[in-house]
Amino acid sequence: MKTRTATEAPITDASRVAAGRGDGPAPRGPARIRRQLPTSPWLFAAPGLVIVAVFILYPFLSTLNNAFTDKRTLMPGEYVGLANFSELLHDDMFWIGLRNSTLYVLVVVPALVLLPLLLAMLVQKHIPGITFFRSAFYTPVVASIVVVGLIWVWMLDERGLVNAVLEAVGAGKVGFLSDQWLLLFSAMAVTVWKGLGYYMIIYLAALANVPRELHEAAAVDGAGAVRRFLTVTVPAVRSTMVLVGALSSVAAFKVFSEVYLMAGPTGGPAGEDTTLVMLVQRVGTGLTGRVGYASAISVVVFVVTVTLMLLVLRADRKEDA
Repeated sequence: MKTRTATEAPITDASRVAAGRGDGPAPRGPARIRRQLPTSPWLFAAPGLVIVAVFILYPFLSTLNNAFTDKRTLMPGEYVGLANFSELLHDDMFWIGLRNSTLYVLVVVPALVLLPLLLAMLVQKHIPGITFFRSAFYTPVVASIVVVGLIWVWMLDERGLVNAVLEAVGAGKVGFLSDQWLLLFSAMAVTVWKGLGYYMIIYLAALANVPRELHEAAAVDGAGAVRRFLTVTVPAVRSTMVLVGALSSVAAFKVFSEVYLMAGPTGGPAGEDTTLVMLVQRVGTGLTGRVGYASAISVVVFVVTVTLMLLVLRADRKEDA
């Protein structure tokens, strides 16, 4: 048996490498890479996809299918083709709801695009106590719409606070909740009042990115406050205005809570203040609810809201071109 003397160095992997390939330590082998399964990303996305499928995709497809049937609450229904949509054309309540929802968009959307911008410019200033006003303006956003609606009903009632003030100054009572148009515009005012703070926050984020040098240069050129607003502020936040316009138009066309709380389940005097979403709720609920007909109205609401968003985006692209 061959023995190793004391002067002989032990033979190691490093010595073999040094003898055969030159001096230096032996390189380690490459780290083992664990192969990622193709399904791994889907496992992370699965919970969100399941929620979307159960609470959004399935109800949408079910509503689309029911729109072509005569389904009722306790009856499965049969396929009737376009009969529900044909009935819509001859339904006076549908046209009343479409009129009110469209008018809601025409009045509320411009107000919610412009007023929050002016409010954001006001609270953007660094003056003592401005934090209190920011919180005060945002308070209606976090308040429950039911609570807000009941407060405004109490204020606008014939024996409410507003009419009491009008009587105190010598004016007569105003039927805010009994007149068809006054009730509808009162609901619009509540919608605008509740949405001001939400869109104000969006505009504050956009205004923070507007360079102060642009306003200073415009002021040096002799531009006043209005001119600086039109030539500097509006172009700088135009994309945000488009976003606010799209969000507010969809929300205004699908309005329900404000009008329902102020006008009641009947939709005001003779139902003249009914909106499309209120009509869906009225027709499609109850033991004898016409689910198929209500689904047809819902499809119309969906098509109109998507069209509104596309029109807003198309107008924005034309301005960019």
